[in-house]
Amino acid sequence: MEEEVVLINEKDEILGSMNKMEAHENGFLHRAFSVFLFNSKGEVLLQKRAASKYHSPNQWTNAVCSHPRWNETYETGAKRRLQEELGISTDIEEKFHFIYKANVGQNLWEHELDYVFTGIYEGNFNLNTEEVSEIRYILMEDLEKEMNENPENFTEWFKIILKEYKENL
Repeated sequence: MEEEVVLINEKDEILGSMNKMEAHENGFLHRAFSVFLFNSKGEVLLQKRAASKYHSPNQWTNAVCSHPRWNETYETGAKRRLQEELGISTDIEEKFHFIYKANVGQNLWEHELDYVFTGIYEGNFNLNTEEVSEIRYILMEDLEKEMNENPENFTEWFKIILKEYKENL
């Protein structure tokens, strides 16, 4: 089954749905969510996208970022993807939302109303290797240094979301 995204206007009013690839090829605004997970040391969890991903393969990004399904809340979608990608369940809290548009290469665009959630997690992971090749925790200041030195190693949307995260929290 082809994944679909929920198309919206800037007020988050639903306009319909569309095949995910078609929405990304045309840069249509759609619903999305991003999750930042931390451990008790204050380190943020990163995931490295699997080599088989159709865009941004082998790049580091936040714990989870994806799209809610039709009739699915942002939070429910985020919890679903935590389970599907990382094999975990944890409480998350909505922090803010914003709209962005980013060229992710290969003539594909992420144009999203992104709801950003945070949570704490320090358990075991059961990675879905079709989605995630590896994970690691890192201190925020070390992450910023690494992103400045090697920006090509990180997804375009993560660079944007991290900046918004620091400005909103």
